[in-house]
Amino acid sequence: MKVPDKCYLSYLEILREELVPAMGCTEPIAIAYAAARARDVLGVQPECVLVEVSRNIIKNVKSVVVPNTGGLKGVKASVAAGIIAGRTDKALEVLSCIDDAGRERIKDFLDSKEIKVTETKSGLIFDLVVTVIAGQSKASVRISNYHTNVVLVTKDDLTIYENQGCDEIETTMLADRSLLNVKDILAFAEAVELKDVEELLQCQIKYNMAIAKEGLKGDWGANVGKVLIDAWGNDVKVRAKAMAAAGSDARMSGCNLPVMITSGSGNQGITASVPVIVYAEELGVDKDTLLRALVVSNLVTIHQKTGIGQLSAFCGAVSAGCGAGAGIAWLHGGGFQEVAHTIVNALATIAGIICDGAKPSCAAKIAVSIDAGILGFLMYERGMQFYGGDGIVKKGVENTINNIGRLGRNGMHEIDKEIIRIMLGE
Repeated sequence: MKVPDKCYLSYLEILREELVPAMGCTEPIAIAYAAARARDVLGVQPECVLVEVSRNIIKNVKSVVVPNTGGLKGVKASVAAGIIAGRTDKALEVLSCIDDAGRERIKDFLDSKEIKVTETKSGLIFDLVVTVIAGQSKASVRISNYHTNVVLVTKDDLTIYENQGCDEIETTMLADRSLLNVKDILAFAEAVELKDVEELLQCQIKYNMAIAKEGLKGDWGANVGKVLIDAWGNDVKVRAKAMAAAGSDARMSGCNLPVMITSGSGNQGITASVPVIVYAEELGVDKDTLLRALVVSNLVTIHQKTGIGQLSAFCGAVSAGCGAGAGIAWLHGGGFQEVAHTIVNALATIAGIICDGAKPSCAAKIAVSIDAGILGFLMYERGMQFYGGDGIVKKGVENTINNIGRLGRNGMHEIDKEIIRIMLGE
């Protein structure tokens, strides 16, 4: 298969945009990043802070530990950490340089300063504004649509920076994801010059495997990864999902190791990569083959997630688990038919998993999603498959992916609102 030229360049750019390092759950980190940027614009430590966030961000910040804070959770902790010790040059690793003294100052700030949290009125799924005030001076930073997309910076009501179109639901600042499709993804994976993607993917291997190993070694969250190994042994099918779950165990509980994210999520980055790496080790494939398999898993994950959106009631681990299944099918010599049927079989199995925010149970959802991805491949390998007309499955992998996007983006819109109401006790 030959990949069209416009797809080749766009796919490269998509990987560069999506595979970036982050430390901690990306929603609280986005808040910390905005807070640190606002502090820098203000020029002094603020006396009070106003934080406006969309309800979906509240959902993903409420129950997850903010890294390097000594176990703190929530929007206020994210803001305080960003203001006191955030390094804006580190982007999504903004909290990576906090020491013990910094942690004490964060707690002092939380105890002594007013941080008011309200909901945004913009109607955007992903939207946050941090305003910091000292005396008669104030500064504000707004991030919309994705985690580092600063769309407005003001100081004392003067606009310092503005990105046109910041109120639009879809951003035009990124590479064209509408070009993504499974057939061209496979062609790209086979044709890509590895020197163009090797640095990114080697970093993904290094970071995501390190946190997976830490999750199995330490005592993190509900220790889902350890439970899987203890209960079912060390077979590659168990190990693939256990190590990915362990990475989430650690990450959701505040581990300060970085990960390479995919589709704006560290959990999705771990899910799309670690099972493929584990299978590659088991199969004894060479480095180049592993890198191409990771291209498949990452791009298939991004392709599915694009139609759903950054934040949704549809669990992102589902897309990444199917992406991992696609990468594993490719590692076993699968072509378009094998990979396409793996994706469809997996989506038919787990399309109903909801997202109720970032927290320890994400690790269990990751394990289930990877299991479905592996099952999807094993089914087709044995001549079994789900067919168009079976529920939301439609003939053709792209048609099924489109249906899943419609389900996650439109069908689960009201479900998302109810989930958040339940979480906030409304």
